[in-house]
Amino acid sequence: MDFNEHSKLIPMSSPDLSQIEIDAVASVMKTTSLSMGSHILAFEEAVKAYTGARYAIGVNSGTAGLHLCIRAVDIQPGDLVITTPFSFVASTNVILFEKGIPVFVDVDPLTGNIDIDQLDQVIKDITSGNPSAKNFLPRRGAENVRNLKAILPIDVFGQPADLDPIRTLADQYQLKVIEDSCEALGSEYKGKKAGRLGDYGVFGFYPNKQITTGEGGMIITDDEQAAKYMMALRNQGRAPGDTWLSHTYLGYNYRLDELSAALGTAQMKRIDHIMMTRQQVADWYLSRLSEIPGIEIPTLEPTTTRSSWFVYVVRIPRGMDRKALAEKLLTMGVPVRPYFLPIHLQPYMVEQFGYQPGDFPVTEDLGERGLALPFSGVMSEDMLDRVCQSLQVAIQHIR
Repeated sequence: MDFNEHSKLIPMSSPDLSQIEIDAVASVMKTTSLSMGSHILAFEEAVKAYTGARYAIGVNSGTAGLHLCIRAVDIQPGDLVITTPFSFVASTNVILFEKGIPVFVDVDPLTGNIDIDQLDQVIKDITSGNPSAKNFLPRRGAENVRNLKAILPIDVFGQPADLDPIRTLADQYQLKVIEDSCEALGSEYKGKKAGRLGDYGVFGFYPNKQITTGEGGMIITDDEQAAKYMMALRNQGRAPGDTWLSHTYLGYNYRLDELSAALGTAQMKRIDHIMMTRQQVADWYLSRLSEIPGIEIPTLEPTTTRSSWFVYVVRIPRGMDRKALAEKLLTMGVPVRPYFLPIHLQPYMVEQFGYQPGDFPVTEDLGERGLALPFSGVMSEDMLDRVCQSLQVAIQHIR
């Protein structure tokens, strides 16, 4: 195979769209209803049917969905929410929106999901008033701590967190669980759908996700009171019975429009096929990458009875120059991305809370070595072969 700087660039990701989606969106354009119509209701019904949830609330992003869950939990300034620094920043930002304090717990080195033993210890120390609890709080910005109210675990890269022990701890200490499944629609934990394992679950529908609405998200829950509250908040705070210019709550314009909802409904009709093709690409990667020395491939826990594969992230050897590797791959037409950059070391987090390198060593190690390869359900086997062959050549080049 000829590798050179003129090689055609392989897409980092691509949505899986068919004529069904095109026709669905076009049909909305022939109507006068572009917001708050029948399509958002149909989309919510499709997600409820797929997940088994009692309620589904469509919103305009996964971030919006997580924020509404934080509001439903009634996070007040100084309240604590336990989460991890190995995630996209939105899972932490939504806590900060309400002036809550994120309490970070490091992650499992294999899965990148929250470390259960550390989670147990953090909860015990905080709830008991143990002086060692301060070791889990940021260096600054946590002077006026109130109550520990929730756990926000992330289903990293589509693999569900170990939710059974999380649920046990939450019940024991009367905490709410907000499952960030923005990367995990279709995944399963011990045969249960991701997003169904906490009090609330949230999915995201950005174009690189399992299904897409362009921009969009969905909250699922069995809690009727919380569902009605979040439905009101997404619609500028209008409660049932409010007129157009009446607003019971301080709310937001977090509505999902009809065009996006129609696209989502069409995608849900094809979700089994979409899951199947993503698994096929993941299987191809497994067989090829196993032959490249030094590359660590994703690990699926036995509790993960199905992964929907949001992205395909490998880990390079410690000490390898990831930037040089990425630059070499790009000259060969293969884009790659670091996944994730630790949240606690983002400039605004360092400024507000005083975090330092070394605070969460596993997260930092994964953040330094993680490399997302091109991935989507429409990726061809030839494209994937080119990625793997290019990766092998690039590694040899920089060593």
